[in-house]
Amino acid sequence: MSGTLTEHHFTSATAATEALADAIIARLRTAIAERGAASLIVSGGKSPVPLFARLRVAGLDWSKVWITLADERWVAPTSPDSNERLLREHLLVDAAAAARFVPLKSAFDGVADGLAASALALAAVPRPFDVVVLGMGEDGHTASLFPGAEGLAAALALDNPAPLAAITPLTAPHARITLTLAALLDSRCVMLPLSGATKNAVYLQLRAMPDALRWPVSAVLTQQQTPVEVWLTP
Repeated sequence: MSGTLTEHHFTSATAATEALADAIIARLRTAIAERGAASLIVSGGKSPVPLFARLRVAGLDWSKVWITLADERWVAPTSPDSNERLLREHLLVDAAAAARFVPLKSAFDGVADGLAASALALAAVPRPFDVVVLGMGEDGHTASLFPGAEGLAAALALDNPAPLAAITPLTAPHARITLTLAALLDSRCVMLPLSGATKNAVYLQLRAMPDALRWPVSAVLTQQQTPVEVWLTP
């Protein structure tokens, strides 16, 4: 694999979501046919919900698909802030209920204490991951790789062997657990959907002046290891 960046431009969010879902399903179907299993990494938040609605009804052997999260807030799985809860309500239903879901949140009270248990659980997911779907905040963060957070530089280091990192954002609630950049890039494809004028403007700015510590998503976009597809809607 080599790092290439491809942009897909759409005039509506619906069209972008449909095309993105089709592309993900095609990759998962190919992985199952060629390797007997597929792995999908997704992000939380409200933005992916329409995508989840399309994926969960796809005609796919979901029992052969492993799913986990790019990051998670260190809260109870029943919390309204839990990405796991979001997935259980919006993705892991209908046909996709048969998928093999691996939570990132473990039973430990603190993120640092739970990293080893979470890494052991994550190790069950087939790698390289077949598809990693990321998001981007208006501050340029992706997964829980937040600008200014303690430990960010280590989490972005491509020679960091740890698959997971503990992050406490300066500008968002809750301690987090996140896949490191090296783990996210241990994939056959990274997909980054962006919608709205503000995020498009941020994307153009960080593409012109990439700075991974200021805009952590820059590290994904400028690396030369893994193909990245950006799905843009005004």
